[in-house]
Amino acid sequence: MTASVRIAAAQYPIGQPDSLASWQAKVEQWVRDAAAQGAQLLVFPEYAAMELAAIDQSTASDLHASLRAVIALGPSIDAHHADLARRFGVVLLGGTRPFGQDDRQIVNRATLYMPDGQKGYQDKIMMTRFERESWDIKGGTELRVFRTSLGMLGISTCYDVEFPMIARAQAAAGAQVILCPSCTDSLQGYHRVRIGAQARALENQIFVVQAPTVGMAPWSPALDENYGAAGVFVPPDGDSPDDGIVAIGTEGQGAWVMADVDLSRVHRWRSAGAVRPFAHWPEQYCGEKSSDLPIEVVPLD
Repeated sequence: MTASVRIAAAQYPIGQPDSLASWQAKVEQWVRDAAAQGAQLLVFPEYAAMELAAIDQSTASDLHASLRAVIALGPSIDAHHADLARRFGVVLLGGTRPFGQDDRQIVNRATLYMPDGQKGYQDKIMMTRFERESWDIKGGTELRVFRTSLGMLGISTCYDVEFPMIARAQAAAGAQVILCPSCTDSLQGYHRVRIGAQARALENQIFVVQAPTVGMAPWSPALDENYGAAGVFVPPDGDSPDDGIVAIGTEGQGAWVMADVDLSRVHRWRSAGAVRPFAHWPEQYCGEKSSDLPIEVVPLD
């Protein structure tokens, strides 16, 4: 495992590719640029793959038809990301994509690609109202942590990072970095995810990396508006920045946001920090599981 890692978080502008080849060339250039700057871990945003729906103009403006079109391109998306990870020697979190399961349910899948050809995936657990009510995308049912040559990585996609128990389970299983690909259609949505990311960094004494989509795509009912800034967050403790922000981009601009992080700091924060929220977590339940702890409602009215 490498202690020091250069992380590249994408502020990825949603475009309108006219072919699979043009999309492949765009993503390759992004990976090439990050690798040229020494990045070892590259993080693309949630639903970045949905820009591929633009290829078929006859269905691009139809929410469900565009979903099906991108699902059909899944093998090509996978193959391209795997090839880029291998050729550039990087650990690559591809932009998440809708994935059709054997039971015909559709999930929002984030896939992590290794330079040696291995890969693993994490399905988004918590669905937003848009995903639940308009898009009919289902939540995943399993959490994973990935042991890689760079360190232990977890993935909490967008809305997931607003819920503390998901990242807590990943941190308890050994994750040193939580990757948070995001896609938000308002500044309020972006800040909800960012605040969640910073809270998870504080609670778990861990690194959290947010990578958002940016830009306007009026042709797409799924990606019409995209707001956000990429960031790398830590607990504000010891030699960390006072605000817990290691790196932050300029909202709305397409760019890589880079940060060099020392993963050994996770152990130092947890063992010698001014506060120890990771170790003290169980005390908020009086030493018991929250589900087993009786709660009294005290009438004061």
